[in-house]
Amino acid sequence: MHYPVLLKEIISIISPQYGGTFIDCTFGQGGYSSKILEFSNTKIIALDRDKDTLKKSLDIKKNFENRFTYKNLKFSQLNNLKLKNENVKAVLFDLGYSYIQIKDKKKGLSFDSKGELNMKMGLNDFSASDVINRLSQKELEEIFKFFGEERENKKIAFRIVQERKEKVINTEHLVRIIQSTKKIKNYKIHSATKVFQALRIFVNKEISELIYGLINATKVLKKDGKIIIVSFHSIEDKIVKYFFKSLSEAKSISRYVPKITPEKKLLNVFIKKPILPSLKEIKENPPSRSAKLRYAIKKQNFYDFETDILDKFKYLIDIENYSKKL
Repeated sequence: MHYPVLLKEIISIISPQYGGTFIDCTFGQGGYSSKILEFSNTKIIALDRDKDTLKKSLDIKKNFENRFTYKNLKFSQLNNLKLKNENVKAVLFDLGYSYIQIKDKKKGLSFDSKGELNMKMGLNDFSASDVINRLSQKELEEIFKFFGEERENKKIAFRIVQERKEKVINTEHLVRIIQSTKKIKNYKIHSATKVFQALRIFVNKEISELIYGLINATKVLKKDGKIIIVSFHSIEDKIVKYFFKSLSEAKSISRYVPKITPEKKLLNVFIKKPILPSLKEIKENPPSRSAKLRYAIKKQNFYDFETDILDKFKYLIDIENYSKKL
């Protein structure tokens, strides 16, 4: 069963009873979209890079033909939507993977998967197999270290490079390498968890996707509109926290605005700490335990604005760019 994480909290923040257009950037199984559409004056524009979500979108479209639009699109590209006449009240991101996606053997997101390494969520240029079997030892070390926070990154990368000389490494082989390499066992967390997280982030370019998603969500929102992000690991949360903090301080709206214009705060962040799932929700849906919700409100109407977020996280984007070799 699919559980939309922190659903009650999100509905409370966005107030769909007052109507408006809402952009669901990670449609998935349609949990957020379906709930918002229960309010009669609402409209949903749903995005998802995973083409397997199309079937669910067609089910919703049958019931809400005039109020629901679906696009097989990366959320980093949401500024390509024609939204000039839309009263965009909120943009929602749930950065986690659904249970259905994790258990889909074809996607190969889990260390329980079999066969060729994949991890592509849709609209990808390369797979996890390409990463493991073609990138250098040093590049693999950095991917595991910075995207997975894997302490044994060097040893694991070394073993991978040695063993791929004999044959192409698949999912089961990679899991065996990790398990045999790691000396310290954490019996609560599978040995391969961090490496698989790192590969998912790298294959789907989740760092630049998130950064451009945040920038473009800020652009398309109307005044008093809200950006809501549910993240599941520390890298995502760090990016979201920095972006909100930097734009809630005095900033220039655009480099084209004369410098004599006073700087303004672009976003309001009322709650500094993330909102966490209740104990009841965690009991019903254990994967929600790592979820963190942050949101910000756009203070005024603007499109172009300055942000240093790409410079702040350049070291992560540089690692992502190893993919240009694939």
